[in-house]
Amino acid sequence: MFEKLYKIVEKLRPNFEEGGKFHAFHSLFDGFDTFLFTPNTTAKRNGVQIHDATDSKRTMIMVVIALIPAMLFGMYNVGYQHFLATGQDAGFWATFAFGLLAVLPYYLVSYIVGLGIEFTVAQWKHEEIAEGFLVTGFLIPLIVPINTPLWMVALATAFAVIFAKEIFGGTGYNIFNVALITRAFLFFAYPTKMSGDQVFVRTEGTWGWDNGHALVDGFSGATPLGKLATSEGVQVQITNTLGNQMTFLDAMNGLYPGSVGETCTWAILLGACLLLFTGVASWKTMLSIFVGGGLMAFIFNISGIENAAATTPWYMHLVLGGFAFGAVFMATDPVTSARTETGKWIYGCLIGMLAIVIRVLNPGYPEGMMLAILLMNAFAPLIDWFVVQANIKRRLSRLQTK
Repeated sequence: MFEKLYKIVEKLRPNFEEGGKFHAFHSLFDGFDTFLFTPNTTAKRNGVQIHDATDSKRTMIMVVIALIPAMLFGMYNVGYQHFLATGQDAGFWATFAFGLLAVLPYYLVSYIVGLGIEFTVAQWKHEEIAEGFLVTGFLIPLIVPINTPLWMVALATAFAVIFAKEIFGGTGYNIFNVALITRAFLFFAYPTKMSGDQVFVRTEGTWGWDNGHALVDGFSGATPLGKLATSEGVQVQITNTLGNQMTFLDAMNGLYPGSVGETCTWAILLGACLLLFTGVASWKTMLSIFVGGGLMAFIFNISGIENAAATTPWYMHLVLGGFAFGAVFMATDPVTSARTETGKWIYGCLIGMLAIVIRVLNPGYPEGMMLAILLMNAFAPLIDWFVVQANIKRRLSRLQTK
C-alpha cells in the first residue's frame, strides 16, 4: 500500500517543482510528502552524515499519540459534566459522542487557522513547512474551556502562531510555548471565559441533544481551583460539581470541570510513560516540577497563611488543574525548556514552586501553571548559560591544579 502511495506522490512531484504548473504550492506538497515519508535529502552535498531513523516529524507524532488518552477522556468528561448539569441519564457512548461533537470543532479551528498561517508563511519564504504545529494544534483544544467561542480560539491561535512563533523565525526559534501563548491571550483578553466559574461545562442545547435544560439543584460549574480562589474561609473542602467532598482518588480520576485535557491524571501519566519510554521528554524536568510543587505546597501548609489554597494538602495541588498536564506536555517542550541536564532540574523545580506560589498568593490566577511555565521559558536560556559557565570554571580549576 505504501509503495503504491509513494509512486503516486513521485508522479505528482514534477508538478510542484520549479517550472511545474503547481509550483506555487511547493511548500504544501513538501509538507505532506515529508509527513508521509522520511526524506532522503541531506544538509550537505559532501561529507559523511549519520541520520537517525526518527526525525522531528516522527517525534512530534509521538507526542500527539501520547496526548490521545487525555483527549479521549476529556471528550467523555465534557459529555459527563453536561448530562450531570442538566440532570439527564446517558450511557457511555452517548456521553462520549456528545463530548466528541463538542470538542471536534476546536480541533478543526486550531489546525485550519494554525496550519493555514504556517503554509502561507512557508510558501512566502520559499521554505519547508515546519512540523511544530502538529503538537501545538493538538494541545490548544485541550487547554481551553469547552464553552470558549470558536472565534476567540481562532483569534488566539493566529496571534500565537504569528507573534510567538513566526516572528521569531518559526519552529525551533520560538522563546515561549506557542500553545500556552494561545491560552494566555485568551486569559488576559477575555478573562470571563477563562475564570474557572461556570465556563468549563457545556450546558446549552447542542446539536439536538437536549433543549438547554436548567442546571440541577446543587450543581456548580466552577473548577476546584476556582472554588479555592474565591473562597473566604481557611479550611475549605474541595468539592465536586454536586458539592460532595473530593478525595485524592477523585482528583486523579478527573471527573470534574476543567480544561478539556487537563483533569484526568491517569490519562496524563499514561502519556508521560510513552514520552519517557521513547526518550522524547526529559524525566528530570517532569520529576523536578512535581518535587518543587510538592515542596512549596508543603511549606505553605505549615506556614500558617490563612487562605484555602495554602491549607489545601500539598498532594492535592499536584493533581488538580493543569499542574500534571503542564509538567508532562508543556514544560518538557525541547524548544522552550532548559537543555542542559543540570538546568532541567533547576528549570523544573522553579516551575513547580512558582505555580504553587501563584495559586496561593494571587487568587486572581487560580491555576498558576500557565504563568509559571511562560515565565521560566524566558529564563531557560539564562539557566543554561549559568550551568555552562559553571562547568567551564570547574574544568579550568581542574586544569590549574594539575
